[in-house]
Amino acid sequence: MGKALSYTLAQWRALEVYLKESEIEIDNNLVENAIRPTALGKKNWLFFGDADAGERSAMIYSIIESCRRHDIESYTYLRDVLTRLPTMTNRQIKDVVPKAWAIASRNTVPRAA
Repeated sequence: MGKALSYTLAQWRALEVYLKESEIEIDNNLVENAIRPTALGKKNWLFFGDADAGERSAMIYSIIESCRRHDIESYTYLRDVLTRLPTMTNRQIKDVVPKAWAIASRNTVPRAA
């Protein structure tokens, strides 16, 4: 019991954040639910491709889940970003991450013909 109380007291400042910032989630259920389909299938996909395939697929899954989180159709996002990517600089990458892309595409008003 003493160890548990000592641990809690050592974490007290971090725990107070939840009292001061009501937007902060106290758990990571949103992330867990978002990655569940990938986590359930990882045994089936364990040995596809070469040794780096797992890392590459994790990146793709992360992008697609981020698109879902920001209500973006992932095919539209990937088509747009992958066609623009070869002409972009490293500094412009921040403008095409799913969150920034969603904001920019919502602010773009289609012109009348």
